[in-house]
Amino acid sequence: MKPTSAHNAWRFLRRRLPQAVPVVVGIALLNFLVLQIAPGDVVDVLAGEAGAATPETMAQLRASFGLDQPVALQLWHYLGRLLTLDLGFSYRQNMPVRDLILDRLPATLLLMVAAMVIALVLGVALGVLSARKVHGWVDHLVSVVVLVAYALPTFWLGLMAIVLFSARLGWFPSGGMVDVAAAHTGWARVLDIAWHAVLPACVLATFYLAMYAKLMRSSMLEIYGADFIRTARAKGASEARVTLAHALRNALLPVATMLGYQVASLLSGAVLVESVFSWPGLGRLAFESILARDLNLLLGILLMSAVLVTLINIVVDVLYAFLDPRVQLASDATPSAPAQGLSP
Repeated sequence: MKPTSAHNAWRFLRRRLPQAVPVVVGIALLNFLVLQIAPGDVVDVLAGEAGAATPETMAQLRASFGLDQPVALQLWHYLGRLLTLDLGFSYRQNMPVRDLILDRLPATLLLMVAAMVIALVLGVALGVLSARKVHGWVDHLVSVVVLVAYALPTFWLGLMAIVLFSARLGWFPSGGMVDVAAAHTGWARVLDIAWHAVLPACVLATFYLAMYAKLMRSSMLEIYGADFIRTARAKGASEARVTLAHALRNALLPVATMLGYQVASLLSGAVLVESVFSWPGLGRLAFESILARDLNLLLGILLMSAVLVTLINIVVDVLYAFLDPRVQLASDATPSAPAQGLSP
């Protein structure tokens, strides 16, 4: 990146990051109010697990947890804790919410990054191959593969992957993140985690792979008809150079835009995949917090997800300008920039 571009990117980040704060606070406020509508609380779950509890005991627990206070007062305390980055306490897990999230966050990020890399690499490759062989048998084959991948439910695909590749063939473990009995250390532990991540990452990537392949195919076909592509061919450039040096970079723009919007859905998909593969990430923790009515923990996970999605969308905006030199990051000199802070 040139020094001028780096300077513009820094100015862009300095303006966008403060703008993201009210967005995240608004999401936190909305999450709190919506979860107050849900029936039951953690005291009901604790009483059910204990077998029985008197109304006096349950009232005492609610008073000690602060659940007997008016909703407005609970909201005031919640927003006040957020100012000090205190996400509250999980009475079900008996740990601070921030510690629980920081303990599970690396596993979810690893799964999301692996799935996104698989989806991007294979989706872009299939899309380019399909566009290069348009209306041929390769194009038809890719279309069928993409349609099947798009239609398969993630939950069902995960179960079938366990049955085939774990139970029958024995190629990959059926769940977990590490082999606890082996107690690997160093590079052996890294390889063990990568081995455990293959199935859940591939399953999570399947839906997005299909979407990127279709998007890339249509984008490449549109770029192939552009004037600068015809000019490159008239100058004698090979098809490989036309595709890789001229068409591919421009065709990636819609994929980059879609990537930013799909981070939230990727987190939603991680809930299913982590539950199926017993992957110790935020998605599985969120599912457990819902079952236990652990609203403090669920609020913390939702807030962390909102922060992640917001930050990744800002990064995608910067990436968009890097992929297309015609797009300049909006600076203070261009306050009337279009949506997402980008100006052509």
